[in-house]
Amino acid sequence: MERIQQRLATLRGYLDLAGARARLDELDPQLNDPAIWNDPQRAKAVTQEATRLRRVVDGFARIEDDVAGLVELWDMASEADHAELEVEQRRVETALDALYRETLFKGDHADRPAIVTIKPGAGGTESSDWAGMLLRMYQRFGERNGFSVEVLDVVGNDAAPNGVDYAQIIVRGERAFGMLQVEGGVHRLVRVSPFDSQNRRHTSFASVEVMPEIDDAIEVDIDPKDVRVDVYRSSGPGGQSVNTTDSAVRVVYRGGTSDEIVVTCQDGKSQIKNREKAMTVLRSRLWEREEQRRLDEQMKARGDQKAIEWGSQIRSYVLDKQYVKDHRTALMRHDPNDVLDGDIEDLIWAGLEWRAGASGTVEANA
Repeated sequence: MERIQQRLATLRGYLDLAGARARLDELDPQLNDPAIWNDPQRAKAVTQEATRLRRVVDGFARIEDDVAGLVELWDMASEADHAELEVEQRRVETALDALYRETLFKGDHADRPAIVTIKPGAGGTESSDWAGMLLRMYQRFGERNGFSVEVLDVVGNDAAPNGVDYAQIIVRGERAFGMLQVEGGVHRLVRVSPFDSQNRRHTSFASVEVMPEIDDAIEVDIDPKDVRVDVYRSSGPGGQSVNTTDSAVRVVYRGGTSDEIVVTCQDGKSQIKNREKAMTVLRSRLWEREEQRRLDEQMKARGDQKAIEWGSQIRSYVLDKQYVKDHRTALMRHDPNDVLDGDIEDLIWAGLEWRAGASGTVEANA
C-alpha cells in the first residue's frame, strides 16, 4: 500500500487539479446556456474539453477514496482477508495506471483523428518496401485498437509489390492523435534484403509525419487566390489508370513567401469527396506549420539548442538480429514481427512518457 500511496502523491503533484476545477467552473455555465447550441462546433469543443477535465478530476477523486478505504481495510484485516484485499489493490493500481496515462495526453488535439503520412527515403525499391511495411503496421495498429483507418492517398511501386512511394492515411478513434503523435520521425530498417540476389544486408529509412485533423471550429486562414485545384485520373502502380473519370484531386497552395504545399487525394471515386479530404489535409498542414513556427520562436527565446525535428531518427528495426529499439526511450523489443504487425502500444506509451519527461530515460543509440 505504501507504493500506491507514493504514486498517488506523485500524481497529485503532477496534476493541476485546482486549475482543472477552475476551468470546469468556467465551462459548466457555458454548457448550461441554451445559446451555446446555436454554434454546434463551439458546443462540441467546449463539451470535449469539459469531458476531458472531468475525467481527470473525478477519476482522481475516486482513486483517492479507494486508496483511503484500502488503507483502513488493511489496518483491520485478518490474514484470511489478505487474498481478497490483494485483488482490490490490483484493481486500484490498474485505475491509477489508467489515470496516469490520461495525463500523458498534452494539448487540445489528443482526441482528434490522426493524419499519418509515410515517405520512403533514398534507396529505391528497398526503401519503398519499407514504407509499405510501415503503412501496414499502422493499419494493423488501428485494427487492434478498434480505430477506423481510411486511405487518403497511396502511390505504389512496381518493383516492390507491397511497397509505396507515398502513403497517407487518417486514423479515427479515441485518442488517435494523442497516441500516434509520438510516431513522427525517421524509422530505420536493417535486414537482409529480399531484393538483393547476393543476400546482402541493407539499411533503409522512411519518414513518418503525424498531424491532427483540425476541427472546423479552429480558424485556419486560406485565401482562395492562393489555392489551385487540379483534377486527373486516379492511377495505380506504374501509372496505370484505375478510374475512367477525373476523380483524383491535387491541391497546390502558395501563400505569401511560404513554401508550396501540395496535397493529393485519389482514393475515393468522388471528385467532390476527394477535394474535401485534400482541403482537410491542407488545413491541418497549415495549422501544423504555424504551430511549429511558434514552437521554434519559443525555443529560440529560451536559448534552447536542441530543436524538435520531424526528421530525427526515432526507432530502428533490425530484423536479422531480431530486435526493435526506440532511440528516445531505449525500450528494446525482441519480436520485430509482432511489432510490424501493429503491436506497438508499449512503444507508444513509452514515447508519451518520454515526451512528458516522466520516464527518466535518456536518448540511446543503437
